[in-house]
Amino acid sequence: MGRSMEETMDYVAIVRLQRAYADVVNRRDWAALHQIFTPDATVDLDLVTRPPLHMVGPEAIGAFVSPAIARFDFFEFVVLNTHVELWPNGDRTAVRARVFMCELRQPAGQTERDDAFGLYRDTYALVDDEWRIAARRYRSLGRFPSGEILPIGPDDFAF
Repeated sequence: MGRSMEETMDYVAIVRLQRAYADVVNRRDWAALHQIFTPDATVDLDLVTRPPLHMVGPEAIGAFVSPAIARFDFFEFVVLNTHVELWPNGDRTAVRARVFMCELRQPAGQTERDDAFGLYRDTYALVDDEWRIAARRYRSLGRFPSGEILPIGPDDFAF
């Protein structure tokens, strides 16, 4: 198989993984996080206006996300755009990506939405011929309707 076909296959697999994460969160299928993340995956959250958070493993990730979104009557996770960097430094078992995302949400008992925008900087690993999220660093970018714009610099885009 030619390099172009391998690149296409890995790119499509990564985009499918990103979309699968969105689907898992939107369906609140926390057990399915084991199919998305490696067992030792790390997630670091920089919410900017609150202390940073660090989690390890799919169970910890689900334990954080589940109550965080339970307070919303409406919640939908949306992937807005991605930039995928295949095989950094020639490593065919690794991929990096920037994922710009949005959470469309309406707090329980309220009539106005409270949306959040952010950036994931992901590292993916090939495990048993399947791509998984091995590391994720999140940075909040803005919250609306409060109008919180959280300035981002060039270093915030680095993998």
